Amino acid sequence: MSFNLANRSLAERATIEDEKSRLFDLWQSNLGKAKAEAARLIADKAKRKGKWAEWVRAELDGMSPPEFAQMVRAEVNRLMAAAK
Repeated sequence: MSFNLANRSLAERATIEDEKSRLFDLWQSNLGKAKAEAARLIADKAKRKGKWAEWVRAELDGMSPPEFAQMVRAEVNRLMAAAK
């Protein structure tokens, strides 16, 4: 399977470009909200102690759209790595 867009039909390329544009718009308009959500999740770490990771997974599973949940997950991971 080739990942070269030049080997795809015009309709396939348009579909791929539309999806890329949609995801970029979602990222751009929700980045601040994702960072705030991640900060909220991190802030509860001391209060939730050993159950924190389980709670975070449940919180992320409840977020939609899934792309937003992935943004929050990435930000939580970034913040946790920076804290080490």
